[in-house]
Order: sequence, then C-alpha cells, then structure tokens
Amino acid sequence: MAFENPVSFQGSAGDSDASVAAAQSTFMARVYRWMFVGLGVTGAVAWYTANSPAMLQVVMPMMMPLLIGELVLVLALSWLAPRVSGTVAAGLFLVYAAVNGLTFSVIFLAYQLGSIGEVFVLTGAVFGAMSLYATVTKKDLSGWGAFLFMGLVGVIVAGIFNLFIRSDMMGFVLACASVVIFAGLTAYDTQKLRRFHASAGYSAAASLSIVGALMLYLDFINLFLALLRLFGRRR
Repeated sequence: MAFENPVSFQGSAGDSDASVAAAQSTFMARVYRWMFVGLGVTGAVAWYTANSPAMLQVVMPMMMPLLIGELVLVLALSWLAPRVSGTVAAGLFLVYAAVNGLTFSVIFLAYQLGSIGEVFVLTGAVFGAMSLYATVTKKDLSGWGAFLFMGLVGVIVAGIFNLFIRSDMMGFVLACASVVIFAGLTAYDTQKLRRFHASAGYSAAASLSIVGALMLYLDFINLFLALLRLFGRRR
C-alpha cells in the first residue's frame, strides 16, 4: 500500500530511507513507552486497591459503574486523542489506565501473585514476538483485519451467552480463541501504526502516540486476561 509522504527529505534515496526509518522508530518508541506507563499505572492501582481494605470497600460495590465508566472513557479517548493536545490525551489515557486498575484489583484477589507474574511474563513474550514479527515481516497484514474483527465480535457475543449458561468448556474455548485473536491484533495493530505514521507524514505527534499506546495497551491487557484464564492458578 502506497502512502504520500508530505515531508521533504534532503539527500539521496538512501538518506531519505534512513530518515524515514529513524522517525518511525522514534514514533514507535514513544508509543511503546506510553503503553508501558499505562500498564504500570494499571498494575500499581490494582495491587494497591487489592491490598487496601478501605479501597476494596469503596470499589467492590462500584464495580458495575466502573466497568461502564471504563467503556465510556475508552470510547471518549479513542475519539478525542487525535483531536486534542498531547498533554490532554496523555492525561485521559492515564485516567483510563487508573480506572482499569480499580477493576483489575479483583485479579489479585482471585489468583495467586506468583501466577499473575508468570502469566504477565508470558504475555510479554507473546506480545513482543508478534510486535517483532509485524516489524520485520514483508507481508502486508492488512488482510487480517476483517477476520480478526469478525473473530472478536464472535468471542464477545459468545462470552455474553456464556454468562448465562456458565459452561467451563465454552469458557476454555473462548479463552483459546481470545489468545489467537489478540496475538493477531498485536501484529496487525503494530503494522497499522507504522503505516499510519507514514501516511501522517512521519510526524511523531504526542497525541498520535497516545492513540497507538491505547491500541497496543488494549491488545496486551486482553491477551493477558485470556492467558490468565488458561494458565492462572486461583487462590
């Protein structure tokens, strides 16, 4: 897929390619940095809440409003981030990560701490491998988008259905499907971000970095949850 690059580079084609690659690397480094900051905020808030009886007394009765608030925040952030300053976008992202941490506190209550750490490392390995694949492959992954989206919708619908029938087998199948889908989305989104950055003229704008960080943050979080359902050891 070709993208018009409005940025004019001086020098030879090799120099231009080097400049483009350097700008793209800077942009992706910023995306990953904000993603890891968001994960750190979520983890810290979740751990603190799970270990604070006072916080749990406040959070547990508010779980459903918090989940609804999360949905509103992520939709608002997705729409606002490209339209506001980098500072505002970063603030909204950190607020969302903190609210996510409040709801994630139940993970520390349901699963052994060592198990959570092991699954987090496993998630990082899978995420890193898929991101690396998207970076080095010459294959165009844009064709994955429709299949991954259909799979995601199917998992969501089946997950809602399973809330009523509470089938352990269906839960296992959905967790396996989620791992495949979010591993695929990690590669797809990584390549899409690199190309989106190219189409935007290789300007590593802070607000666009937050958009990318949110995309990869959600991929990581959902991959982590799916792997935790498969390999996590409950208390």
